[in-house]
Amino acid sequence: MDIREKIKRVGVVGCGTMGSGITQVCAQSGYKTIVSETNEELLKKGIASIESFLKKGIERGKITQQEKESTLANIKGVNDLTYFSDCDLVIEAVSEDLNLKKRIFTDLDRICPEHTVLGTNTSNLCIMEIASATKRQEKVLGLHFMNPVPLIRLVELVKSIVTSNETLEVVKEFTKSLGKEFIVASDTPGFIVNRLNSPFMLNAIRMFEAGIGSIEDIDRAATLGLNHPMGPFTLMDFGGLDMMYSSVRQRYEELPIPEFMPPPLLKRMVYAGRFGRKTGKGWYEYNEKGEKIGVMKLEKVSKSL
Repeated sequence: MDIREKIKRVGVVGCGTMGSGITQVCAQSGYKTIVSETNEELLKKGIASIESFLKKGIERGKITQQEKESTLANIKGVNDLTYFSDCDLVIEAVSEDLNLKKRIFTDLDRICPEHTVLGTNTSNLCIMEIASATKRQEKVLGLHFMNPVPLIRLVELVKSIVTSNETLEVVKEFTKSLGKEFIVASDTPGFIVNRLNSPFMLNAIRMFEAGIGSIEDIDRAATLGLNHPMGPFTLMDFGGLDMMYSSVRQRYEELPIPEFMPPPLLKRMVYAGRFGRKTGKGWYEYNEKGEKIGVMKLEKVSKSL
């Protein structure tokens, strides 16, 4: 299958952390890519993050100035979903809000041609429920990229009970054309990656709550003992504790097994506003450059509640 005959133009809904990363890898792989945001300010911020990432790539000798320019030339930023009317694949990458995603998919279903495949970057929500907002349920599936998108090679493809094999094969070839590897998961809570990773991170919190180890020592156990690139607390801060808390609650509601139950401290961290790097405080504390400058002491959280 020559995938570039089937997919000539890609659309990405949302230009936040995930959307900008997905936009970058699509454009960098030679696809004409349209990315939408709700307003010009958010759009400019997302495009600026792509430019910054590419600039760092030049400084590290990973890409050339010409590659940066050609990537940016492949990107078109818009504030209206109607621009996706000639896209062959659209990937939604907005926040984990089921009703918002369903509204977007209803609009995309109306705007896009019949052949267009619609993907969602959700890490947690039911693909079938999102697909139910369309009249092309067989052409809807999950395309779960990992954060940071340009650096992590894996994409989790999630097939609902009605996703066609043809749709899955097209997206497999597309994923390979991005230089990524894929795994195929069924449409169950957490899919594969988060079904593995969430209990690991939640258990790290429980260990800290129980006084088994410090935040820093548990992280060091994961990086030095298990060869993980990040410890669980560093990873939670990177992704955002608010997002994690929301996703594990949804997962536990659908599949109420003990390993998915949010620990009490995670809830209290969220209500204390300690979301991680984006707020400057999570399990660790950060400066304006996002560099660690300290570690949380449990009494700090207790006093802030």
